[in-house]
Amino acid sequence: MGAHCNKLLLDVAGRSVLSWTLSSVKASTSIDWIGIVGQPLDKAAILSVVEECALQIHWIDGGSTRQESVQLGLNGLPSDAKHVLIHDAARCLVEPKLLNECADLVKEGTAVVAATPVTDTIKQVSKDGFITGTPDRSELWAAQTPQGFTVAELKNAHEEALINNWSVTDDAALFEKLGRTVKILESPSSNIKVTTPFDLIIAEALLFKRA
Repeated sequence: MGAHCNKLLLDVAGRSVLSWTLSSVKASTSIDWIGIVGQPLDKAAILSVVEECALQIHWIDGGSTRQESVQLGLNGLPSDAKHVLIHDAARCLVEPKLLNECADLVKEGTAVVAATPVTDTIKQVSKDGFITGTPDRSELWAAQTPQGFTVAELKNAHEEALINNWSVTDDAALFEKLGRTVKILESPSSNIKVTTPFDLIIAEALLFKRA
């Protein structure tokens, strides 16, 4: 992003990225406990946004990687928690409906990942820049969040990752390595992740359109 602060604190359509995300979480009828996993240097600013949103959350210090942060988040859950949704707060256009649909599947015992079908033709490329293959686009989906799991299974998957020194970019990949099934739940194309300045422009336009 190249910003002067954590991108979650950047303004989009008059509010911070995080504020929009928390508004959707607050509107979800399936969520009754919220943990924010973040870096200590951002804690004060993030908790200020939380206060503006009139939400009760639990702060958890994050790790040096996404995988480590999720594990720390799992350790910070209430002892009686049975199901968990993991969401990237940079996806500030997530809709409460999507959160609820993911939660419903998890409660049925299904691990789930929100995703959208890939619309571009994807090329596999060698290190020296030459195309080595073209996967069948009809079988490709772009994984997003929320991702939902039973707490016990996800904790076990992270324990296996530590033992086997696995490094993954999302939790569904851990389930894949263990041979467990994960269901795709198609999400709206608006469920973008704010990563670049261009994404901020798109997010702002969509938020203004919703308003």
